[in-house]
Amino acid sequence: MTRTLAPSAALSALVLAAAPAHADSVLRIGMTAADVPTTTGMPNNGFEGMRFLGYPVFEGLVLWDLSRTDRLAGLRPGLAERWEQAPDDKATWIFHLRPGVRFHDGTAFDADAVVWNLDRYFKPDSPHYEPPAAGISRARAPLLAGYRKIDERTVAITSAAPASYFPYMVVYLLFTSPASFEKVGRDWAKVAALPAAGTGPFRITQVRPREVVELARNDAYWDRESLPKVDRVRLMPIPEANARIAALRAGQVDWIEAPAPDGIPSLRQAGFVITTGSYPHVWPWFYNIGAEKSPLKDVRVRQALNYCIDRDGLVTFLNGTAEPAVGWLKAGDPDFGAPQNRYGLDPKKGRALLAEAGYTEKNPLALKVMISTSGSGQMQPLPMNEFLQENLKQTCNVDVSFNVVEWQVLLNAGRSAPDSPALQGAHALNVSSPSSDVAVMARYFSSANVSPKGFNFPQWTDARFDAALKELAGATDPATIATATRAAHERLVDDPPWLYIVHDLNPRAMSPRVKGLVSPQSWFVDMTRISVQ
Repeated sequence: MTRTLAPSAALSALVLAAAPAHADSVLRIGMTAADVPTTTGMPNNGFEGMRFLGYPVFEGLVLWDLSRTDRLAGLRPGLAERWEQAPDDKATWIFHLRPGVRFHDGTAFDADAVVWNLDRYFKPDSPHYEPPAAGISRARAPLLAGYRKIDERTVAITSAAPASYFPYMVVYLLFTSPASFEKVGRDWAKVAALPAAGTGPFRITQVRPREVVELARNDAYWDRESLPKVDRVRLMPIPEANARIAALRAGQVDWIEAPAPDGIPSLRQAGFVITTGSYPHVWPWFYNIGAEKSPLKDVRVRQALNYCIDRDGLVTFLNGTAEPAVGWLKAGDPDFGAPQNRYGLDPKKGRALLAEAGYTEKNPLALKVMISTSGSGQMQPLPMNEFLQENLKQTCNVDVSFNVVEWQVLLNAGRSAPDSPALQGAHALNVSSPSSDVAVMARYFSSANVSPKGFNFPQWTDARFDAALKELAGATDPATIATATRAAHERLVDDPPWLYIVHDLNPRAMSPRVKGLVSPQSWFVDMTRISVQ
């Protein structure tokens, strides 16, 4: 297997460490990304981009409530102080904008700025349309069908159909100052280096691709109770797990994402703080069901693979930083339901299903999987996939080969058509993903959201799933919503569009100087609470 890493990113950490100390407080973070996320206001690099260069800098009408650890993160007011469904049209939501909010460049955030940004994402003939940001936003909010200004502080956004979970899609739409685009002659490439202005608690002060993004506290932030406790944040891409550990040990960073599991005991012994916690995450293989000659069109093959993998062995291999995944949701989730299949390591059953589908010892199943070297939520993709490669060969005689690419390349492939040249013949993609709410379920599995429109890369269709999703989308009664959600999830298990592997426990390692981190049940963190002492 060919591995393509980015040593320049790790090297940059060493170079930056030599910079002179400053009197102000600086939080230095080693990310898993191979490059800094884009800085025009809709960051790439998945949810790691949103975690560090999305919400801290460019906010949405709706934000995540990241203040608690005892339950899944819900929503809270952001740039909109409240919202509701229109009384005469359940597909239209009215957002009442927060007064007095200004972008980092001093210009006002108002309804015109909202419409301008939505045109940027959803209106291809707009002079400020930004294709990369549009691709990300359209996939995360595939139900958005229209929008309009009502007055200076009120906008209406319409979904393609009534959906009680629509605000959970709006949470991913971020807002950039229109003045940033005008200032550099209407060129998004130049906006990225400006840098762009948002409304968040931090502002970007410096961008060096592949090396670093510097953030500074926004002292004029509209939420006076949430001013950051650090003066600056330095974000550095260090895609290799052991290089991140080395940077932490050497004092070059204060915080690293996803430390190598075998390095965690020695980090603890050396006095570093290790945090873990349950959050809505699943680490799967997305089946490419739609490709013309895909062996995964057969549900027996998809089920068989779910019986052939040793999840418990992989958890042990990961030093307990994950838990087995036997569905999109965790097995203990009340919405998991009662599917007919309860996956576990059962090679006899897996081989029998493969044989029924025509894959025997003399005609073994062969799969090509596109994986990444690193990335947001990707855990330890190279060693984990090598474990699975050997595991599948031993248990069910499945031959697996890999095409190893950078994280953003893999994300782009996930928005491709099933026989696209970008997939290079891949039968599956290893893309970690959230499982936080029904809106995410709709994005990834509804037949209306097949790629490239949404995240349904497998091109999976299941009539019973779609019926359950339609029922819960129009329901307001909690019992009805819960029953429909369970019915939908049962179909995700029994007619699996994915190979469910593990749920990450979100390990981070940091210096004991880092204080105030709350690890919510979310992909995101509240950076304003954190201090460095």
